[in-house]
Amino acid sequence: MTLPAPTYDLVMLLDPEAEEATRLKLVADARAAIEAQGEFLRHDEWGNRALSYPINRKNVAEYHLLQFHAGAPELLSALDRSLRIADDILRFRIIKLKPGVPDAPDMRAATPAPRRAEADADTAHAAPPAPPAPASQPAGEPQPVAPSEAAAEPQGAAEPVAAPASAATAASEGGEASEATEPRSGAES
Repeated sequence: MTLPAPTYDLVMLLDPEAEEATRLKLVADARAAIEAQGEFLRHDEWGNRALSYPINRKNVAEYHLLQFHAGAPELLSALDRSLRIADDILRFRIIKLKPGVPDAPDMRAATPAPRRAEADADTAHAAPPAPPAPASQPAGEPQPVAPSEAAAEPQGAAEPVAAPASAATAASEGGEASEATEPRSGAES
C-alpha cells in the first residue's frame, strides 16, 4: 500500500505595483511547474491585503494560495529556486500540511478584522468594565487583596497602626509609653 503524496500550500505575496502581466506570469509559471511534476489542487486569489510590517518599503501585497500534491522533492526545490530569483515576489512560503488539515478558508468572502488601532479607539470610548462583586466571607477573616492592588502598594509600606490613646497621651506629655497589653483585632481601623 502506497501513501498518498503529501499536500503542500504555496503562499505568495506579490508586489501590487508590478505590472499585472508580470504578476499573472509569476502565478502561471508556479502553476505550470506544479502541474509538470505534481498534482495541482486549487488556486485562491486573496487579493490585496495590508502587511503586518513593511517589506521592501511596501505596506500592501497581493496574496495567492496554491495547493498541490508533490510526490518528489525535486518539485519543491525547483519552486523554491524559481520563486527566490523572481523580482516581484515580496515573500513566499511552502508549507507541508499534515493529513486531516481542513481546507483553507475562502478569504474573499470573509470580511477583514478591524485594525488594532481602530479596535483600541472603539474601546477607549466604552465604559471600563465593572470590578467583580466580592465573595461573601465570614466576618472574622481578612479579605483577599486583588493582585493588581497588591502590585500597586510598595513593599514594606504597611498602614501605620494607631497607638492606644493612653500611650499616645503619655508620649505627648513627655512620660514613658509602655506597650499595650490588650490584643488587637483585625477589625480596628
